[in-house]
Amino acid sequence: MRGKVEHYDRVTGQLLHRYSTIREPDGVLRVACKTRRASRCPACAEVYRADTYQLVRAGLVGGKGVPETVSAHPCLFVTLTAPSFGAVHVRREKNGKVLPCHARRDAQTCPHGQVMSCTERHSADDPRLGEPLCPDCYDYDGSVLFNAISPELWRRFTLALRRRFAKLNGLTVKALREHVSIAFAKVAEYQRRGVVHFHAVIRLDGPDGPESPPPAWATADALAQAVQHATAAVTAEIKPLSRTFRWGTQLDVRRITLDGELTEQAVAAYIAKYATKAAECVGTLDRRIQPLDDLNRLPVREHARRLIAACMRLGSQPGLADLRLIHWAHMLGFRGHFSTKSRRYSTTLGALRAAREEHMRAEEITTGRLPLFEEDTVLVIAHWQYAGQGLSPGEQLLAAAITGVPFSNVGGDSR
Repeated sequence: MRGKVEHYDRVTGQLLHRYSTIREPDGVLRVACKTRRASRCPACAEVYRADTYQLVRAGLVGGKGVPETVSAHPCLFVTLTAPSFGAVHVRREKNGKVLPCHARRDAQTCPHGQVMSCTERHSADDPRLGEPLCPDCYDYDGSVLFNAISPELWRRFTLALRRRFAKLNGLTVKALREHVSIAFAKVAEYQRRGVVHFHAVIRLDGPDGPESPPPAWATADALAQAVQHATAAVTAEIKPLSRTFRWGTQLDVRRITLDGELTEQAVAAYIAKYATKAAECVGTLDRRIQPLDDLNRLPVREHARRLIAACMRLGSQPGLADLRLIHWAHMLGFRGHFSTKSRRYSTTLGALRAAREEHMRAEEITTGRLPLFEEDTVLVIAHWQYAGQGLSPGEQLLAAAITGVPFSNVGGDSR
């Protein structure tokens, strides 16, 4: 941005302070884009990641307005996965040794002539990871439809979890609220095959939230039983296609402890890492696909191209308009929020941003860059002009020198 901000005394009209971008490098003020995507802006994504880390950790050990006594509440780290939509190339390890991908002595040949076996030990950066052994056998429609319906699956899971936990303790859901509340924070992660699964922190509190401890009978073991039942019980149907979806069979439930194998720092860091990533690992785009885009010319992997094509094809059906598959084709059908939490889990991203803004304002006043005055006695007049998006030429050269990326590929519009 280019421009200036002037502060005048409302009574006398005296100029109290003036800020202008003339003295800034390149004569512009750089404003954060505030994206969470690391592929779009690493700097802003790092701020989002750090905020998510603090938000999740506060719900485990306290701080940011959450009492420290919350660290004694039963808490689980749960991973809900997607079902299989066809065999894909994978990398698995056992005791530090990489196992063959899909070694089958009696491997069958699919209707398309592809032997459904792979004996290679894939490296971590093998581009084939996540791609189907036979693309023509892979259920691309099912994959994108699961992504689209997964937020509803998660909502139904949280409802079923409360019902089951109440039943295990001989209570109704209404009566349970008088004794226990269940709080959570979750993040969605894309697997290389292009489907999402959810990592969640689930915590037991008293009826007043983190300020009150849960009763002695509300244990982590009982919560784990309720999680296992709810995961297997819930389904979501897409009626126009008569397709029913449920969670995958791979369910991981582990207890979070302050001094055990799974600590609060490890969990918070793990969840925050995925808060800044989307479907880029699948080889798709980090922007919406426009109506005039030629799908065959997009710079994406073939597997991602087929997933996008499935979104486009299914999204054109009138009965599936509510899923907005075309609008979210670049996300392979997923249209939910990547990181969410229950209201009482901990602080909010908005509160963290407000605290950071207040800290920066106080620092500006301390260093003399901003005068100290009563806001209701000052008239603020601002003149701003959009200057461009991306890095300046000097910043492009510096970024190219640091990263090794050619100048033409660094940054955006530097007008």
